[in-house]
Amino acid sequence: LDIRVGVIEKAWEHVDADKLYCEEINIGEEEPRNIASGLKAHYQLEEMIGKKVLVVANLKARKLVGFASHGMILCACQYGEAEDGSEDVVEFVIPHADAKIGDRVFCEGYENNGAPPATENAVIKKKMLKVIFPDLKINQDGIAVYKDQPLFTT
Repeated sequence: LDIRVGVIEKAWEHVDADKLYCEEINIGEEEPRNIASGLKAHYQLEEMIGKKVLVVANLKARKLVGFASHGMILCACQYGEAEDGSEDVVEFVIPHADAKIGDRVFCEGYENNGAPPATENAVIKKKMLKVIFPDLKINQDGIAVYKDQPLFTT
């Protein structure tokens, strides 16, 4: 996957969807990415703007309730971990403080030796999200890991 460090520059409520926010996220390209995310139950708009996040950048653009979304913000979920035990806690996976906008995220042992990231079509064809996401976790130290190997930026 092509995971990039980004910053949420703008965020607003989707006009036709109760659970969606729409964001403009700078991931170091000429124009910010438009991304829709189902984070309304977990974040206030004010909490999102200016936040550094990790973005899966090699996903095909698709319409989410009419909004053209081109990427995905990586979040971590603790199921049933709200203070009252009833709700899931969803939080952004935050890059380290030194990470720069546009930095690519790698996993130790999976660097591809400088090869370009998979194309948007390859991500779909090889079902990469279904293969990778089950092993993408946050460890006990709060570090994002894939198969227990830490993620890092270039």
